[in-house]
Amino acid sequence: MSHMLNEIHQQPEVIRRLLDCEMENVAGLAREIRSWDVRFIVLAGRGTSDHAAVYGKYILEVKNGYPVALADPSVFTLYDARLRMEHVLVIGISQSGQAADVAEYLERSKELGALTVAITNVPGSLLTKIAHHTIHCHAGEELGIAATKTYTSTLAAIYMLSACLSEDREWVENLIVCSDAMREAMSLEPYIIDRAERYRYMHDGYVISRGFNYCTAMEMALKLAETSYTGLNAYSAADFLHGPIAAVHESDPCFLIAPPGKAYANMLDIAKRLSERNAEIVAISSETEILSLATTALRLDVTVPEEVSPLVYIVPGQLFANYLALARGNDPDRPRGLTKVTITR
Repeated sequence: MSHMLNEIHQQPEVIRRLLDCEMENVAGLAREIRSWDVRFIVLAGRGTSDHAAVYGKYILEVKNGYPVALADPSVFTLYDARLRMEHVLVIGISQSGQAADVAEYLERSKELGALTVAITNVPGSLLTKIAHHTIHCHAGEELGIAATKTYTSTLAAIYMLSACLSEDREWVENLIVCSDAMREAMSLEPYIIDRAERYRYMHDGYVISRGFNYCTAMEMALKLAETSYTGLNAYSAADFLHGPIAAVHESDPCFLIAPPGKAYANMLDIAKRLSERNAEIVAISSETEILSLATTALRLDVTVPEEVSPLVYIVPGQLFANYLALARGNDPDRPRGLTKVTITR
C-alpha cells in the first residue's frame, strides 16, 4: 500500500482527532476575532493550501458574512506593497508551516496591524512562530508527497472556525457525520481500481464543480497532475460556460463533482450539455439523474450538508489519483520533480 493510499484511509480518524484536540482553542480564537472587530478576512496559501483557502472564502462569506479575499503573496514578496490592514484577519495556510511567501505575508500583515492565524500540521514551524494564533491539523506526519489528510483536516479546521464564529451548535455533529461519510466513500475503492485502467492514456480534460466544491475540482485536478502527470483543467461550472465548454471534443474526459445542494442544478445542466457532445463523463454524486449521464458513475451513497461536502467528495478524487498512477506504472509516493516542502517567494 502506498503512503498516499494509507493516508487517504486515515482521514476519518484525523477529523475526529482534530475535533477532540482543537475545539477549545478554536472557540477561544473566535472570541478574539469578534473582540478585534474584524471586518475583512484574507487567506494566504499555495497549491493544496490555496484550494483549502478557496473553501474558506466560500464558508466564511456564506455562513459568516465576512468579505474574504485570497492573498497574492507577491504583493509583499515582489512588490513590497504597504496595505491598510486594520480590522483585517489574515489566515496563513501551510501543511508544513514552512511556506516562505505565506510566512512573509503573515509577518508583514501583522506589522501592519492585522490579526494573524496560522493553520498548519507542524507544531513549532515557521508560521506558528509568526502568527498570533495557530490551529493545528493533528493529521500526524504525512509521508505522501501529494497532500491528502492534511488537506481535509485543513478544511475541517476552517469549518470549525466558521462554526465557532457563528456559534453554530450543530457544527460538531456535521463533522462527525463527515467523518463517517468519508469512511463510506472508501467503499468506492474496488470500483475505482477497476475503472482506472480505462483512463490510463488520459492526458488532458476538465474537472468541474461549483460553489463549495469548486475547491474539490481544483484539488482533484492537482492530485491527478501530481501523481499521473495529466493536464486536466479545473473550472467552476459558471466559468466553464463562459468559453471553455467550446473546446470540449467527443470523448474528452470531464470529471463532474455534483453533490446535492444549491449548485446541483447547474452541474446537471453541464452534464446534459457534455452528454450531447459525447464527452467522457465521470460523475461523483449521490444523485441518480446526473449519474445516469456518466460513462463512469461514482455513486456516493452519503448525505452530508453541502457546506461540508468537500471533505467527503474529494475522497474519490484522491483514490482515483492513486490508482490511475498505479495503472500508468507511476509511484504515487514519488512524483517526478516534487518534494514534500516547496519553497517559493
